[in-house]
Amino acid sequence: MIGLGTSLGKALSPDSYFLPSLPLTPTTISTFSLSSLSFSSNNLTGKRNSRNSVLRRQSAGFESEPELTSDSMESDKELPEFNRNLYPNIEPYSSGFLKVSDIHTIYWEQSGNPDGQPVVFLHGGPGGGTSPSNRRFFDPEFYRIILFDQRGAGQSTPHACLVENTTWDLISDIEKLREHLEIPEWQVFGGSWGSTLALVYSQSHPDKVTGIVLRGIFLLRKKEIDWFYEGGAAAIYPDAWEPFRDLIPENERGCFLDAYKKRLNSDDQEIQYAAARAWTMWEMMTAHLLPNNENIKRGEDDKFSLAFARIENHYFVNKGFFPSDGFLLDNIDKIRHIKTMIVQGRYDMCCPMMSAWDLHKAWPEADLKVVQDAGHSANEPGIAAELVAANEKLKHMKKGQ
Repeated sequence: MIGLGTSLGKALSPDSYFLPSLPLTPTTISTFSLSSLSFSSNNLTGKRNSRNSVLRRQSAGFESEPELTSDSMESDKELPEFNRNLYPNIEPYSSGFLKVSDIHTIYWEQSGNPDGQPVVFLHGGPGGGTSPSNRRFFDPEFYRIILFDQRGAGQSTPHACLVENTTWDLISDIEKLREHLEIPEWQVFGGSWGSTLALVYSQSHPDKVTGIVLRGIFLLRKKEIDWFYEGGAAAIYPDAWEPFRDLIPENERGCFLDAYKKRLNSDDQEIQYAAARAWTMWEMMTAHLLPNNENIKRGEDDKFSLAFARIENHYFVNKGFFPSDGFLLDNIDKIRHIKTMIVQGRYDMCCPMMSAWDLHKAWPEADLKVVQDAGHSANEPGIAAELVAANEKLKHMKKGQ
């Protein structure tokens, strides 16, 4: 637990603490009741090593403190304890491809309840694509779960294409998909680059957003890019950094983004693949607090790595296609009214906590949950539990309406 007064946050367990939305009054400070929760290695996409196949974490049910006013003596009743377990695997009930430009066609799918609360899942990278496990963060009886692969990623075509592939193209695609599926408004869920896209989409179309869940905050500022790609995180992971560094000759190491851009766009496909593997492996090796071999192996997949590395590099070299470094923070007022949950791993190397903290300070109305024993990945047990709980809380609020 960090040195904060009780007006700012409360320890949930040795593993996490909660910062409720601010400003606070004596009636809005939140506490949690604790119970036991176990995760099996089969319960998560990113499996741990066999010796860590069963991990114990503490879960928290949301409980509000009684108000101190004479007209609310019954407010000491507990709110329901929220589920924190991933939901079972499910299959889509519909899927398809939507042509969003003369060049690009995006894959989309729907699962869960066709008449339920719509939620759109925004994957990371950019270039990472979706996976079936992404559906498991949502109650399939309550949510209408929409996943789609962004331009050039996953099943969308053309694969790894950078032409007409900008943040603003993706914002347009999200709106085209919403209209195609005849959805008036929806909840938005995104982690890592998905948090970036969730923020900019919500700021562009706040009237279409019912709630937001963010994980591993990435504001795409220069200091965040420099931390991960220009040597900052190397202080923690020197062994993982050196292969990434050593692919580039010493005379080109003044800017690794530019050096990798040159190779990821080479006319020689083998040079492209070598750069893509090195780029992707660096991120996969640093995405979990504890090494995750299944995740690391993704860096050996040339098809996945090429889209992941090329598209990420393209966006980062172009500074997210934003007009200013602080663009997302500067536009928080547009979404300040939207109920939002932020989940952040304390030891996130890819998207360090400074960004979540900066967002929290600019947007104190949003709830920030810091998971003390986690890194970056949504598949780490503590983060997965908090993401499920965040969706459960928004579900509870929606039902209350």
